[in-house]
Amino acid sequence: MGFLIFLMIAFCGLVLLPLLFLKVLFGLIFLPFKLVGLVFRVVFGVLGGLLRVGFGLVALVGSLVAVALFVVLLPLLPFLLVGGFVWLGARLARPRPSALRVIG
Repeated sequence: MGFLIFLMIAFCGLVLLPLLFLKVLFGLIFLPFKLVGLVFRVVFGVLGGLLRVGFGLVALVGSLVAVALFVVLLPLLPFLLVGGFVWLGARLARPRPSALRVIG
C-alpha cells in the first residue's frame, strides 16, 4: 500500500507538476493579452450599449413624430385635397403669358 502511495506521489511530482508549471507559465505570458482583450470587450460593450440606447431613442422619437404627423395631417387631408383642387382650377383659369417679343 505504501508503495502505491509513493508511485502516486512520484507520478504527481514527475508528470503533473511540470504540466501545472507550464500552465502557470503560459497563463503569465498571455496575461497581458487577456487584460487587453478584457479592456477592449468592456470598452466596445459600453460603446455598443450606448449606441443601442441612442438608436433606440432615435427610433422612438421618429415613431412619435410620425404618429403625431399622422394624427395631425389625417384630419386635414380633406382640406388639403379641396385646397389642391381649387389651386389647380385657379392655375388653369388664369391667362397664360403671351410669347416674348424680340425687339431689335
